[in-house]
Amino acid sequence: MAIRNRTAAPSGDVAAPAPLPIESPGAVGAAVPCIALQSTRDRARSALRVAYPRRRARLVVVRGGEELTETLRSTLIDAVVVDIGGPVDETDHAFGLAREFPSLPFIGLAPLRGADGPALAAAAAHDFADVIVEGVDEGVMRELLMPLMFSPRFATALWNPPPALKLDAALQLATWRAIIARGGRPVRTSDIASALGVTREHLSRSFAAAGAPNLKRVIDLVRLLAAAELSKNPGYDVRDVARVLGFASASHLSSTAQRIIGTKPASLARLRAVDLFDRFGQGRGRSRSPAD
Repeated sequence: MAIRNRTAAPSGDVAAPAPLPIESPGAVGAAVPCIALQSTRDRARSALRVAYPRRRARLVVVRGGEELTETLRSTLIDAVVVDIGGPVDETDHAFGLAREFPSLPFIGLAPLRGADGPALAAAAAHDFADVIVEGVDEGVMRELLMPLMFSPRFATALWNPPPALKLDAALQLATWRAIIARGGRPVRTSDIASALGVTREHLSRSFAAAGAPNLKRVIDLVRLLAAAELSKNPGYDVRDVARVLGFASASHLSSTAQRIIGTKPASLARLRAVDLFDRFGQGRGRSRSPAD
């Protein structure tokens, strides 16, 4: 899963993904993207709010680098937009954060004045995924940002489940894609069942048919795939990863990792998606009942 390279296609860790529509990265239940905007200018905030009204995204506006750091360590952010026209000290802080959180796309927002040249060069040097120009790109901002965001890219990389999971039936595939569309966030089986138009009991029984794993265990596996990706970011520790993915605590993440893939959270950073699938396939896909 090649989420860390912000512009590259997914690697050979998982099956080649199918292209996804810009507005709907999963079959059902796609997460509303969460965007952090660092800016003190009304024009920059207005541009993001026009592109992403409330139902399109959750917009978290921060004024400086310290506030942005705290936001990244407490919330699963799909993209970070940095107002390059802001104070130099604050933009310099954001440039450094881009190296601390390589799984998250950092995008510059520039009024494109002559004085912005050094800031644009710094954004490129710190591996910003893109730069949006005020007054030029605002009309297509959503289309530019969506393919770069963490959750849609996570769903794209995992769109086709590995054959070992035996998720071949239409309902199984639809369920898998509803799970990955959440980007590793918590998801309830009842919500998936409602979105797919079936009962929770029918969904759990059908998903675990023909040798496939239990539904709840697959949900935990997907959350651990997200945890493994985020753990590779120098800016996160285990407690941060547990917090942004909605685990009750670092201990909860630890017990889930032990039960689902037989490892400690500290080991997640060195594991690839294929490693997690292999460990999960070693008898950890089923519990005592299909409903678990």
